[in-house]
Amino acid sequence: MAGRTAPFSAFEWMIAWRYLRARRAEGGVSIMTWISLIGITLAVFALILTLAVRAGFRAEFVDTILGANAHVTVYSAGEVGADGQFVRGFTAADAMASALLEVPGVTRAAPLIRGKLMVTDGERTTGAEVYGLSPEALASIPRVGAGADAIGDLARFEEGIALGSGVARELGVTVGDRVRLIAPGGVKTAMGSSPRVKAYEVVYIFTAGRYDIDTTRIYMPFIEAQSYFNKEGLADEIEVMVENPDAIEGYALPILNAAGPSAMLWTWKDSSGAFLRALDIEDNVMFVILSVLVLIAAMNIVSGLIMLVKNKGRDIGILRTMGLTEGSVLRVFFICGAFTGVLGTIAGVALGCLTALNIDAIMSGINWLNGSQVWDPSIRGIYSLPAQLQLRDVMSAVGLSLGLSFVVTIFPARRAARMNPVEALRYE
Repeated sequence: MAGRTAPFSAFEWMIAWRYLRARRAEGGVSIMTWISLIGITLAVFALILTLAVRAGFRAEFVDTILGANAHVTVYSAGEVGADGQFVRGFTAADAMASALLEVPGVTRAAPLIRGKLMVTDGERTTGAEVYGLSPEALASIPRVGAGADAIGDLARFEEGIALGSGVARELGVTVGDRVRLIAPGGVKTAMGSSPRVKAYEVVYIFTAGRYDIDTTRIYMPFIEAQSYFNKEGLADEIEVMVENPDAIEGYALPILNAAGPSAMLWTWKDSSGAFLRALDIEDNVMFVILSVLVLIAAMNIVSGLIMLVKNKGRDIGILRTMGLTEGSVLRVFFICGAFTGVLGTIAGVALGCLTALNIDAIMSGINWLNGSQVWDPSIRGIYSLPAQLQLRDVMSAVGLSLGLSFVVTIFPARRAARMNPVEALRYE
């Protein structure tokens, strides 16, 4: 009668359940089962958390790049001005910006003045990079302008300058204070060039979310920047924003054609592509390493199942003599091993997702226990450890764990199914 049971019938599940919950004195291996369960749980938890942090870091890093920088920078290889002098920059920047706005997919094109200088409040001094932009262009930058994490009045931008929060912190200034900008090659005199020094009111302080941007960047009105750097009638670059920055390669040729023969391009992938490729390599290596950890955890199922088969040899012999088929025996022990893998995977997914969703609170607790910040933004660029759960990452972890658990379970289950009932009962 038992030999005619359907695959994975209630009878087979009943036997498997009795074996799983049996005490060691009864021939069970409950301790090994718990070890296997904990191993699978921790491995899946580590894999999901790593994938979530990886995805979150990449998304945050790219967002800070695109949210505070041009998607494409158009700069000049040089041109001859009206006076016959060679000029590095654009003399008809407004016309070029208008032409670039006609390119399909381009959402913003703004002339830019860029320069490096020293900024001081009288007591403290730091280096900075000045970006000269129109108020409208500044307001449209997602992580700097309207709606960004900032203090001050963006409407007063033409009356002063905007500082990154790191620059303001380094100088100890806030909105309403005045700072002096010192450009090395400012005023030309008969004796040569002397530094240009001018004081400005801080009207706006922003936090872009990138350490290197917040600690070095200053925005100045475009007209004022032309005057300050002695570039009247010129623009160093044209900042271009597009609808789909991930497909920036497709915009390059139309933008270059619209900009003219003297223009050259520099995209956000040109500046950050090497780092993003390094992240991809690191992601793949980490996935392989953590996959090995899942495999090691799954191998514990094999050892526990082999012990279970050895301890249940007499039961196997009796079941076989009663008519239970090899397939039924294989399925009984497959259920025993697979159940541990499934339960461990479910627990690992729950623990990994819960940790990823509460990563900020967990990092705060770690910082409190450590007594200092364990995440250094000056090294990693962004201010906190991000995590972003993605369905494909969770499913890849689940598929890997269940796949390995099912595969490694087959071998000891086949050993049990092929056990000779006569040999199993000979010494009983």
